[in-house]
Amino acid sequence: MRPTPVQACAVPTGSAIARLLPGAHFHDAWQVAVQHPERTAMEHLMAALAATPRWVDMAMRLRNRVVVRFGLKNLGDLGLAGAQGQQVPQPMPQHPGDRVGIFTLRSRSDDEVLVEDDDKHLHVVLSVCRLHADATQPARIVLTTVVHLHNLLGRLYMLPVTPMHRLIAPAVLGRVNARQA
Repeated sequence: MRPTPVQACAVPTGSAIARLLPGAHFHDAWQVAVQHPERTAMEHLMAALAATPRWVDMAMRLRNRVVVRFGLKNLGDLGLAGAQGQQVPQPMPQHPGDRVGIFTLRSRSDDEVLVEDDDKHLHVVLSVCRLHADATQPARIVLTTVVHLHNLLGRLYMLPVTPMHRLIAPAVLGRVNARQA
């Protein structure tokens, strides 16, 4: 399964995630052309998580072993696969508070879904925003991450996480076309 090319981009103007940028310690945005423009933003998110590269889940396991020693949450794997790498059927999250892999659903519409995680060191919000094709661009998905830090532990945590995130986010997004939602 070959990943689709991913590019860094601006946060979509008018998106719900754009309102969370003020005061953020970190943010980035990545876009990918989609082969299934009829999918909702939630369906794209679920497809990407279901096809999470194995190395990403291995990195998450390492992260979890280290951070629990500092009192942070063990988040589990980013992907939706089970222990043997088989995809585990996931219900389609419908309501704020529902789980979406390691995240909690904050809000959703057909064109944008926001998921989040809040811990004692930081608050992270991810957006998957569906942008429709126009005269200059194909239909695409933009994955935006916004991080607000709570304390010094958050700043220290972000030192190794920032470069890893810049590898993980495009690797996961590049798999959005890999599987049916």
